[in-house]
Formats: sequence, C-alpha cells, structure tokens
Amino acid sequence: MEYIDGYYFNKAVFVQFNSSVGWFTGYTPYGMRSADLWNKDKPLVQKERDQVDSYCKASARSETSALLSRAVPPKVKVTSVNQAAGSRDAILMCSAYRFYPQTISVSWLRDGQPVTSDVTTTEELADGDWYYQIHSHLEYTHKPGEKISCVVEHASFNQPMVYDWDPSLPESERNKVAIGASGLVLGIILSAAGFIYYKKKSSS
Repeated sequence: MEYIDGYYFNKAVFVQFNSSVGWFTGYTPYGMRSADLWNKDKPLVQKERDQVDSYCKASARSETSALLSRAVPPKVKVTSVNQAAGSRDAILMCSAYRFYPQTISVSWLRDGQPVTSDVTTTEELADGDWYYQIHSHLEYTHKPGEKISCVVEHASFNQPMVYDWDPSLPESERNKVAIGASGLVLGIILSAAGFIYYKKKSSS
C-alpha cells in the first residue's frame, strides 16, 4: 500500500510525497526548493509517513467492505470458435460478462492441470454502466476424453469457479439444432391449429 500526496499547478505536479520513498520530491525548480524546505521539517515528514497506517489502511478496510457488498458475479460462457485454417483444430473462448468490481482472473485447465501456453486474454473491458467483461482464448487440439475447463476468480465468489467445456456438440451445431427444433415445434402447432379449424369448419 502506498500513500501519495501531490501538489499541482496547471495540472502538472511540482512536488510530491511518496511513502515508498519516504520524503518529498520536487519536479520543478520551485518544487525542488519546496521539497528541500519541507524535508527539513521532521514532524511534517513523519506525519506524511504515518498516513499509510492512519489513512490508507483504515480507509481500505471500510471501502473494501463496501465494495464487496456490491460485488456482482460474472456470467460465464465457454464456447468453441472453429478456425478456417492452421495447425490447431479450434480456439476455445471463455467469456465473463457483467461483473463488478473490475478485478478478475481467468485461467484454463486441461485434465486438471494449469495451461500456461497458447492462451490470450483481453484486459477487463468497461461496458460503460459500471459492469465489465473479459475474454480468454485457448488454442487447442482436441484429444478424445480430454477435459478442458475455464477457471474464474472474482470477489463475488467464495472460491474459484470452474466451468467445463462440453465438446459433445460444437456451438454452431447446437445453434442449428435449436433452430431446427424450434421450427419443428412451430410447424406442429400450426398444423394442429389448421386441423382444428378444418374440423370446426366441417362440423358447421
């Protein structure tokens, strides 16, 4: 934890106290004269050094508690993105949406072992409404019986959450099946409605 006390003129810092350094530092001729003068004031320097405990740590405890009480868990989705060409079969994507606060960790497991290569992860992207999203990609060559999982760590979770990828059906195929099933159900409903209408018409 670091305490910084900066003094600015026209948006430019001219003197600053940094608790990691332990004294005032000047960045302009006037700032250097001020820093030299203030560093000779031992009680002032000691007061600034004490701010890490008296201000930063005390504030962090209360603000962290308030922050965690408002944490929103991410919505996580693991999908497969097929490549048109290349040595890899496909790319897996683990996406976490609409979470708060911003800090989050996304990693991969293959048969329970951490994956350290062929992984690309974006930074936390702000949605503009206090929520964030992040996407992690894993290049992979699928092996029968292999288990691939996405691990997400966030302040809203008591422990890391593991999301397994289901390779039984590619995402595009699942969408086709869902669309086909919806069309079939709709066709049955329309056929039944037409048959009922025909029977009523015949009866009358």
